[in-house]
Amino acid sequence: MNKKRDIVEWAMHYRQIVILITAVLVAFGMFALSKINKNEFPDFTVRQGVVVAVYPGATVNEMEEQVTQPLENYIFTYKEVKKEKTKSYTRNGLMIVQVELNDDIDGVNKENFWSRFKLGVQQFKSSLPSSLAAAIPPAIAGMLPSTIPFSMINKGVMAGVMAVQPVFAGGQIVNGNKLAQVGVAVSELQKQVSANAVTLQAEQYFWQIVALKEKQKTLEAVEEMLKKLEKDADAAVKAGVGMRNDLLKVQLKENEIESNKLKLANGLKLARMVLAQYIGAEGDIDVHTTIDPSVLPACPLLKIDDAQAVATTPEYQLLQKQVEATKLQRRMEVGKQLPKVAIGVGYNYYDMQRGMKNNFGAAFATVSVPISQWWGGLHAIKRKRLAEESAQQQLTDNAQLLKIRIQKNWNDLNDAYKQLLLAKKGIDQSEENLRLNRNFYQAGTITMNDLLDAQQQFQQSHDRYTEAYAALQTKMIEYEQSVGR
Repeated sequence: MNKKRDIVEWAMHYRQIVILITAVLVAFGMFALSKINKNEFPDFTVRQGVVVAVYPGATVNEMEEQVTQPLENYIFTYKEVKKEKTKSYTRNGLMIVQVELNDDIDGVNKENFWSRFKLGVQQFKSSLPSSLAAAIPPAIAGMLPSTIPFSMINKGVMAGVMAVQPVFAGGQIVNGNKLAQVGVAVSELQKQVSANAVTLQAEQYFWQIVALKEKQKTLEAVEEMLKKLEKDADAAVKAGVGMRNDLLKVQLKENEIESNKLKLANGLKLARMVLAQYIGAEGDIDVHTTIDPSVLPACPLLKIDDAQAVATTPEYQLLQKQVEATKLQRRMEVGKQLPKVAIGVGYNYYDMQRGMKNNFGAAFATVSVPISQWWGGLHAIKRKRLAEESAQQQLTDNAQLLKIRIQKNWNDLNDAYKQLLLAKKGIDQSEENLRLNRNFYQAGTITMNDLLDAQQQFQQSHDRYTEAYAALQTKMIEYEQSVGR
């Protein structure tokens, strides 16, 4: 701020000098203007052109790889082309390249260049895919005059629009839509398969927690028996009618039960945390389902016909979708070798000067026959047919494997139910054995070891029933999933 103020103050103080300098600059400018060559209507050279390519049925990636990139590389071989201003636009079945020439090219050279460029593009077209429907060399450059009076230009506007619609693409569009629908169905089936796996794993974690809690109950029941037995043994020792060795055996057994309770508590806590983590819950999670040995679960489900069950499984349906996908891919490959028909319209508008407007509209239709690709196309079709046959064979083979899986799961389910029945019988037998041994011990006909063995058998029979019950529940879910329920 101080510096600016000093300059202003200096100019005001020495205003005669400032006026003199200004007068000298004005005089010099007028002298220079008189020496400059002038033209009331200088030439303005338009240096823009457009190349359009239509490829019906091609995706954006196919257009980019097969048409846009090769054409851009060819265009950039011309030294007259300004690379940084030349732009391309790629859509499904359509490519547009806006060519910009260098600033130093004049009108005469421009006209010579566009003639060479048009011929070169037509020759280069033979190296592009044979199904390419159209390659239109510079349209804008051909429609505009070579020079426009610069003095008449106030503002300029340039706009254009083009629409291309494939009429027939060998069935590629229809089959492509069907293939996309197949992809959606495959995603849904894969989601179902994943959901079944998650459900089965969560059920296994769930029944693991239930089994551990039931084993805790059994240990608590055995612990109560041992406490009562310890009290009786201690009283007998104090009365002089019992042996201290029997009391020590009971106490050792109590210590063993206490150790098992600690292990079960740690295992139960870990199982709760695993289930919570698996289902996305915070902390650990608890379950409140109980197992009552006095109430047997219902008999397993009725067996379902294997052939009918296989067709309803998501795994089999995925294989069917694979066969359908390979069939559609073969049809699309066949469609690539068929003639292709496309229609299109375009309109360009130019307002390069006030009072002067120009516009251009065109409609076109193209038919392409990929003769040069027939030989390679036949091999491609053959490969797709072999892939389809392979998918069909996989469907047949895996259908048999799915039947085997269903039968195995049914056998496992029946075995699990039979194991549960045996475990229930073991509980009844162990309870009766414990009752008899308790009476025999009180009568003095058996030792303390016999009574403790009877209690151990009681505990083991209850644990086996708990494990068999949990296994039956998971086997039922596994069988239901294998038959598509």
